[in-house]
Amino acid sequence: MLAHTRKHPIRIHIIPHQDSEKKSVSWREAFQEGIAQFSEIGLMLKGGRHKAGLTQKALAYQIGVKPHHISEMEHGKRPIGKKMSQKLAKIFGIDYRVFL
Repeated sequence: MLAHTRKHPIRIHIIPHQDSEKKSVSWREAFQEGIAQFSEIGLMLKGGRHKAGLTQKALAYQIGVKPHHISEMEHGKRPIGKKMSQKLAKIFGIDYRVFL
């Protein structure tokens, strides 16, 4: 497999609640490991990209940036500004404020 086509899954370990009742948890609590690795905004971007069936390269092409910018945004190393949020929101069909 080529290096640029590898997919790195996020592993989530869910520990069953010890009480007999089911406990509801927020998505932030359930994805703590992913948030720590990617940042909350980055994890939303990565999830949106996967839901849309886009690679980093394809998304970068659609919004007019270099592919490594997408990686940096997903890992929290590059901020997502208002203009970039609007471009991403248009592609994903969501409100741009999600990424701010």
